[in-house]
Amino acid sequence: MPEEYFDQLVAKLNYSMFVVTTAADGHAAGCLVGFATQTSIDPPRFLVGVSKRNHTFAVAAQSEHLAVHVLARRDVELARLFGSQTGDDVDKFAHCSWHSGPAGMPILDDAAGWFAGKILRRIDLGDHLGHFMEPVAGQAPPRDVDLLSFADVKDLEPGHQA
Repeated sequence: MPEEYFDQLVAKLNYSMFVVTTAADGHAAGCLVGFATQTSIDPPRFLVGVSKRNHTFAVAAQSEHLAVHVLARRDVELARLFGSQTGDDVDKFAHCSWHSGPAGMPILDDAAGWFAGKILRRIDLGDHLGHFMEPVAGQAPPRDVDLLSFADVKDLEPGHQA
């Protein structure tokens, strides 16, 4: 299949969007990601891709954990902060409410739900690095919340190109 047809096909998909945060050496980082999925039920496992050009990539490389946040559709401004700004230029955490959670991971107070996971393996996925994780703690979103998806943020200008 020519690349242009593949690009057209995946542009129609409406993936869930996540904010991934991490910390290492006293420095917190986070970004909006769309490449993420559960990979196993038993044992529970999750894979999240972080762009190699992203500021969060360098911090995640020094960390043993990540925190994965789901946002409600009403939280598009939080998605805009983590998706349109780069940690190279902006302290994103100075512009939102958060606290230190499991393994020192930054947990966004306004996220609908989240989990912290131990990184079991890193996998080269092309222009992204996959972080294969084991959840260690978290909080589920309310049952009635509408979660943020790609369609809600497709107009954002990314802080870094993939």
